[in-house]
Amino acid sequence: MSKVVLDTSAVLAYLFQEAGADKVAPVLETASGIISSVNYAELVGKLIDHGMPVAIIRETLSGLELETVDYDETQAFLSGELRAASKPFGLSLGDRACLALGVIKQLPVLTADRVWLSLPVQTEVRAIRG
Repeated sequence: MSKVVLDTSAVLAYLFQEAGADKVAPVLETASGIISSVNYAELVGKLIDHGMPVAIIRETLSGLELETVDYDETQAFLSGELRAASKPFGLSLGDRACLALGVIKQLPVLTADRVWLSLPVQTEVRAIRG
């Protein structure tokens, strides 16, 4: 399977066995997923919000076959540039970091947020939920 950029929402759907988890599972099971370090931080924060102990979070995430890509100056600039196009849709910095990584790596992005399908971005966006 070719590489896919995962949004925080997609990984959370997988971890909590929510709708769309079946679309994320093959990506993680074949070590085809990559995630921005910004989204990785967001993922840790969301798991803490769910009451998961830090040791369990560390163990859970280290068990995923997920490549974390450092958030660099190029991604940061593109994330900022995406602000104008994404502002009407209410995208966060984490959302834009995910999209920026997809654009830079020229890879599709997998998300649970269907509004991303309407975004004018230069990468393929795939929604895990119908």
